[in-house]
Amino acid sequence: MTICFRVDKLDVCICDTREEMGRAAYELYRKRVEKRLDEQPLVRAVYAAAHSQDEFLRCLAEDRTIDFARIDAFHMDEYFGLGEEAPQKFGRFLSERLFARQPFARVNLIRSEAPDIDAEARRYEALLRQCPIDITSLGIGENGHIAFNDPHEADFDDPRWVRRTTLDDTCRQQQVNDGEFASLDQVPRSAYTLTVPALFSSRSLICIVPNGRKAEAVRRTLTDTISEACPASILRLHDDATLFLDREAAALL
Repeated sequence: MTICFRVDKLDVCICDTREEMGRAAYELYRKRVEKRLDEQPLVRAVYAAAHSQDEFLRCLAEDRTIDFARIDAFHMDEYFGLGEEAPQKFGRFLSERLFARQPFARVNLIRSEAPDIDAEARRYEALLRQCPIDITSLGIGENGHIAFNDPHEADFDDPRWVRRTTLDDTCRQQQVNDGEFASLDQVPRSAYTLTVPALFSSRSLICIVPNGRKAEAVRRTLTDTISEACPASILRLHDDATLFLDREAAALL
């Protein structure tokens, strides 16, 4: 059974299991994309690279109805300094799970090893700003972040769409908790991220959050004052945003 309700403008759906959550998010995503493709020749989509997205990404990878050849793909963050072949790179994560498994029109990756960090941020921002972003799939971090906009640096009014950011220890520990790194000292301290205004510009937002480790962040997202102290709280102001939870992530509601 799925329970749905609304908080401010944000639709919230609580599913019994992670699998049901991922499938429900995929079904809404497919409807949004197909509607856009009925109205325009190309859809521009941003994807999150995180294990919270696994079930959703698996559904997309197995899909045989969406015309991926008419989708331009982007991702929302990337570590610095891991090296081109590092298995933890977000571009690689998404390539293995989705980008290499569907015939996207174009896949736009952040070049994390580019020698000029600011120039690379400007390059990727220019690509994003060429046309509106149609749909973004994202998660919420254990500290309430969206993309790598951690509370200490998130800015709802940032004029930039892509920038260098530093990661707080809660964010970095989450990467260990997810099994991507063996210890905290292995996790990079900085990364590229799409800013909150870049994410919020997307016409549709589909947020997928499983796991009891996220329960406090989910509670704050839905009940705290909307502010950078919990960056995900801004989802409550978007005109077309849906938050999908499993029972564990919704445990404190």
